[in-house]
Amino acid sequence: MGLTKKEIFTDRQNRLAQMMKALAHPARIAIIQHLLKAEACICGDLVEELGLAQATISQHLKELKNVGLIRGTIEGTSVCYCIDPKVWKQYKTAFDSLFVPYINRDNCC
Repeated sequence: MGLTKKEIFTDRQNRLAQMMKALAHPARIAIIQHLLKAEACICGDLVEELGLAQATISQHLKELKNVGLIRGTIEGTSVCYCIDPKVWKQYKTAFDSLFVPYINRDNCC
């Protein structure tokens, strides 16, 4: 297995890459968008909303939970998920610092 050479990059660059990797699937983007739109905890309606198998959604929820973007609570036989506001703010700050205003002054391309 090849080395990724993470050590040649800054901690900030490595952390941002990990954050982007966590969102690097359209199903995860859809889950996040659904949770943001709902502005509340979601319990079990993601299968109907996204049209994916429960096992697939569970795997994506696990990935999002592992990075802390969402948190889950058990209510009876179902697990409810919501955005973790503290981690969401960290993601927003990190992405805002990357996507700074850019002006192509010399029309190089």
